[in-house]
Amino acid sequence: MEPGNLFLLSGIGLFIAGTVLFSIAPGRWLNMLYGLFAAGSVLAGLYSLGLIMPSAQPSPVYVFPVSGFLELAFQGNPLSGYFSLLLSVLGAAVSVYSIGYMKGAEGPRFQGIFYGLFLLSLYAVFFSSNIVAFLVAWEAMSLLSFFLVVSDTRDEEAQAAGITYATMTHIGTAFIIAAFMAGYALTGSLDFQGIRAGLAARPEWVRSLLFVLSFIGFGMKAGIVPLHIWLPRAHPAAPSNVSALMSGVMIKAGLYGMIMMGIGVLGGNVAWWGILALVAGGVSSVMGILYALMARDIKRLLAYSSVENIGIMLLGFGASIMFYSFHLPALAGIALAACLCHAMNHAVFKGMLFMGAGSVMHAVHSKNMEEMGGLLKKMPWTGLFFLVGAVSICALPPFNGFVSEWLTFQSLVLGSQTPAAYSKVISLLGGAALALTGAFAAAAFIKAFGISFLGMPRHERAEHAKEAGFPMTAAMGALALLCLLLGVYPGLLLGLISRIPLGGLSAVSPLSFSLAPVSIAGGFSGFWPAAILSAMLLGFLIVFVLIKTAGASKKTVYADSWDCGIRALTPRMQYTATAFTKPVRVIFKSIYLPRREIRISYRQKPFFAREITYRSDITPFIESYIYRPLLSAVHWTAHKIRHLQSGSLHLYLGYIMITLITLLLIWG
Repeated sequence: MEPGNLFLLSGIGLFIAGTVLFSIAPGRWLNMLYGLFAAGSVLAGLYSLGLIMPSAQPSPVYVFPVSGFLELAFQGNPLSGYFSLLLSVLGAAVSVYSIGYMKGAEGPRFQGIFYGLFLLSLYAVFFSSNIVAFLVAWEAMSLLSFFLVVSDTRDEEAQAAGITYATMTHIGTAFIIAAFMAGYALTGSLDFQGIRAGLAARPEWVRSLLFVLSFIGFGMKAGIVPLHIWLPRAHPAAPSNVSALMSGVMIKAGLYGMIMMGIGVLGGNVAWWGILALVAGGVSSVMGILYALMARDIKRLLAYSSVENIGIMLLGFGASIMFYSFHLPALAGIALAACLCHAMNHAVFKGMLFMGAGSVMHAVHSKNMEEMGGLLKKMPWTGLFFLVGAVSICALPPFNGFVSEWLTFQSLVLGSQTPAAYSKVISLLGGAALALTGAFAAAAFIKAFGISFLGMPRHERAEHAKEAGFPMTAAMGALALLCLLLGVYPGLLLGLISRIPLGGLSAVSPLSFSLAPVSIAGGFSGFWPAAILSAMLLGFLIVFVLIKTAGASKKTVYADSWDCGIRALTPRMQYTATAFTKPVRVIFKSIYLPRREIRISYRQKPFFAREITYRSDITPFIESYIYRPLLSAVHWTAHKIRHLQSGSLHLYLGYIMITLITLLLIWG
């Protein structure tokens, strides 16, 4: 047996062992069993890395017969290896984090069982090589994540979020099944490679139909606008370790499905497919970050930010298809590399941010940023790692978010080289959406970090907060270090991406462990991380020297903050999360549709007020004007149809007779 296969089987064995032990081990040892999942993730990651290294050998096909006709087939390839490596990196970190996070949690036994099976189902999705295996793994992933979302049976909000998630994900699965069954009906093959070969000679409209079906189905899981409504509900409701996996990896399963079907199976060579993805990406990125900016719940803010980042990935995915349709493989490679690079980077920094939010919730027992403040003094390590994640997600150098967003922006600007005028306009509009998104992302995470960690404690619980335990801070620290490593050495990740045999990726960039300039696709795009880092360090050094020189003769004096002449500052004098975003809410009021409610109780009306209560909220536009009318129509139709079930045996016999007569007329 080859070492790579041994790594995979050993990792699966550890996942199974951990899941079994969760069902029989004493309660005091349960949180330590997450260490088995961490070790299993590391072993599976070594196997995944072997699939995309230059010396990789063809992976064997593992077949498990279900019947004489159906079988579950699993095989690794460079694309699945890349996404399973993404899963392994975050899975190992989250599992270590869970050792501390789940200590003393409610219902740890069942959560541990579902957690281990959830990780296994994600690996199964990425390694599935035929329709049957993929659908079984996909449904298992959806159901297990649903059970994890509703694991807190006392939380009514979590139960409602779980129902919304289950409904939306199964609607998406129906579209995926429709696409797969249409592919099988047209080709007679259940294997993805067989479907690809069979569809090669089919008309464009046939492949376009399959693309639209799969795009909607996988887009539901990815959380693109307007199919995203489950995401800002389910992610905040789930435990924070599960939220990190759902946002960091599970929504990437939707992206994996789009790439696997859109490019790997259907060829990805129709221009309007790319335009559809570009439009969806632009809308998702802007709308996602606009709603993130308004959130007061720190996990809801991170969830909406995931919608934004999926939109950024779709910008690269759509640009790649559009460029490939114009026979520009180098540009297609840059755009797809940007998409895949951002998928890994987002998994790292978003997983760390969700873990940071979980540590804060452990300390203050609240998700509301208005009840936090001053946590940097109480939780310095958590604050530092959350700040690294915030800087990374805002695409600031020298961290990893800058690399992938810069590549995405360059690929969209290079769209001006396409021959069609409409593609030039679409590319530039996508670039404008990305630039706008970057500005709002900076504002959103300045709010998230500033309101939560800086200033004075706004609540007694924040005043008595304590730093998270070692497993939790160690996991966040490892991901923070990886954010810096991938930002300074982007050639590591881009070199792995260039091993994926999809259109144009082979010319992206060689595997590089140096600080030399990164040249992509023969010089079409590139940057020099070492120069950026050196310029930043030099700037800091100059500022430090100037401060020391200018203030060398002055004695340092410590005094209270300026308090406007008031005897002492209080937490009520600080900016709130709501006040911080007021200017944006005013500018985009046609999107937010803000609602205000002011209640005043008087001692003596109208001059002496006893209490003034102010409440401000926004209207979820898509839910209010798309989903609620649709749901009302469904309820109205169901109410009318239920009269058909009257309980009368004679009426039911009449239905049968009418059906038989209709069938006889059709077949006769």
